[in-house]
Amino acid sequence: MSAERILILDFGSQVTQLIARRVREAHVYCEIHPCDVSDDVVRAFAPRGIILSGSHGSTYEDHDLRAPRTVWDLGVPVLGICYGMQTMAAQLGGAVSWTDHQEFGYAEVRARGHTRLLQDLQDFQTPEGYGMLQVWMSHGDQVTALPPGFKLMASTDSCPIAGMADEARGYYGVQFHPEVTHTRQGKALLHRFVHQICGCSGDWIMGDYVSEAVERIRAQVGDAEVILGLSGGVDSSVAAALIHRAIGDQLTCVFVDHGLLRLNEGDMVMEMFAGKLQARVIRVDASALFLRELAGISDPEQKRKIIGRLFVEVFRAEAEELQAGRPGHPGATFLAQGTIYPDVIESGGAKSKKAVTIKSHHNVGGLPEQLGLQLLEPLRELFKDEVRELGVALGLPREMVYRHPFPGPGLGVRILGEVKQEYADLLRRADAIFIDELRAAIDPDTGESWYDQTSQAFAVFLPVKSVGVMGDGRTYDYVVALRAVQTSDFMTADWAELPYSLLKKVSSRIINEVRGINRVTYDISSKPPATIEWE
Repeated sequence: MSAERILILDFGSQVTQLIARRVREAHVYCEIHPCDVSDDVVRAFAPRGIILSGSHGSTYEDHDLRAPRTVWDLGVPVLGICYGMQTMAAQLGGAVSWTDHQEFGYAEVRARGHTRLLQDLQDFQTPEGYGMLQVWMSHGDQVTALPPGFKLMASTDSCPIAGMADEARGYYGVQFHPEVTHTRQGKALLHRFVHQICGCSGDWIMGDYVSEAVERIRAQVGDAEVILGLSGGVDSSVAAALIHRAIGDQLTCVFVDHGLLRLNEGDMVMEMFAGKLQARVIRVDASALFLRELAGISDPEQKRKIIGRLFVEVFRAEAEELQAGRPGHPGATFLAQGTIYPDVIESGGAKSKKAVTIKSHHNVGGLPEQLGLQLLEPLRELFKDEVRELGVALGLPREMVYRHPFPGPGLGVRILGEVKQEYADLLRRADAIFIDELRAAIDPDTGESWYDQTSQAFAVFLPVKSVGVMGDGRTYDYVVALRAVQTSDFMTADWAELPYSLLKKVSSRIINEVRGINRVTYDISSKPPATIEWE
C-alpha cells in the first residue's frame, strides 16, 4: 500500500467515484470514505491531502452534514468540490445561502487571481484578457461570504464566489465539478492538487503493486485452500491469475459454463488458465440445466433471476465438495471473489446515514456466509482500468483483459424473449463476426481498431423472421441487431458512428455465413433514453 494517500470524504454525490478515478489516473492511491467517519479513522489514514465531494444535501439545512473536525487539524491540503466547498466555507467561518440563480450544466468560469491550483489553467481568453474555464456546474446553494483568510479564486455571472483559496493552509474550494469530463481542465486541476499541492510523487504503479498484493495474499491465506468462481470475465480472470501467482495449487477455480457464453469462450478460458497458467480448474457444463429452466421464460428480469439462482446453486454444490477436501489437501476455507472498488463503494453506501446506495452487488456479501468460508478479495482496492493494467502486468493477454464488458447472464439477455439453443448458436456466430471485423478495421484518423474505439459492441438476437432472397430462392429467417457505443463512464453513452463500409462488410458476412439469419440492423439509440443492453 502506498504511503502517499489521498482521502476522499463522500457526502453522497453520485459522481464521487469519478474523483477517485481521476486521482488514481495521476498514479496516486486514494480511498473513498463516508463523510461521517470518526476523527480516529481520518488520523489513522494519514492522508497527504483530503478531497471533500459534492452532495445531494444542502449545507445550511443539513447542519450535521459536515467534515470531521480532524480534517482542519491535520495540517494537510484540502480541496472542496461543490458541496465540499460549501461545507468548507460554513465550517471555517464563511456563509452559504440558497439562491434563485441556480446553475446546472455547462458554465464559463473566470479564474480570478493566480492561485497555485489554477495557475495557467484556461480554456480561452476574453477580449479583456481574462482567463476562462469551461466547466460543469450542479448546485442551488452557493457561498455568499468568504471565510477569514480566504480570497476569491473564481466566479461566474450568477455565482460571484465560484472558487476560493487559503493558500497559507493549502485550502481550496471550487463550486464546479472537476471530476467530470465536461470540465475540460478538471483532470489537470486534480492532478495539480495531488502532485504539486499535496506533494505526491505518483508511486501507485501496477507493476509494483503485483509483488505487494502477492505478499498480502500469502499472509492472509497461509497454507489454506481457496475456491474461486471463474466466469471468464475480466475481474474473475485477473483475480485468478493474481491468486495463482501467490499460492499456486492451493487455488481451485470453478468455471460454471451456463451455455450462454460467446463463441468458443469456454474453451479459451480453459486453455488460458488450465493450459498456460497450469491452474487447477473444474469446468462444470451446466448448459442443459440452464436451458431447461429458461424454457418458456420471456421476461428479462425473470431470466436474470433464474440464471443468477442456478449459477449460485451449481457453484455451491462444487464448493461444498471442495470444502470436504481431496487427497493431500485439506478442505477449502477461503472463497475468492473478483470484487472491485466500485462494487465496494456502491454497496457500502447504506452503512453511512449520509452516503447514497447506488445499487447492491452479489460480490459483496452473501455466499461466503452461506458456505461458512472466509472471504478473499484481492482486487477490492482497484478500479476497472487498474484491474486491466494489473492483468497485463500478470502476463494475461491484452485482448483478454481489454475485452468489452459482458453481462453476467451472458447471451441470456441478448436473446430477446425466450432463450433457445438454436437462438444462442446463431447469435454466437453473428456476434463473433461483428467483433472480428471491429478488431480488423483500423480507423485511418487514429490508427486504432474500431474495437478499441468502442466501449461495448455486440449482436442482439431478435425472435422475429423476415422475408429475404438468396440466389433465386425465398428465405424466411431471423434478424440480428448490432449495437456499438462509446462512453467514458457507462452512465451515458452515444451510439458509435461506425463507417458504412464496415457495417456493410459485417452484414454481408453474417448473412452469408450464418445460415438462419437473413437481415442485419444497426441500433442508433443513445443512453439515455435507451440502455446499452437491450434487456
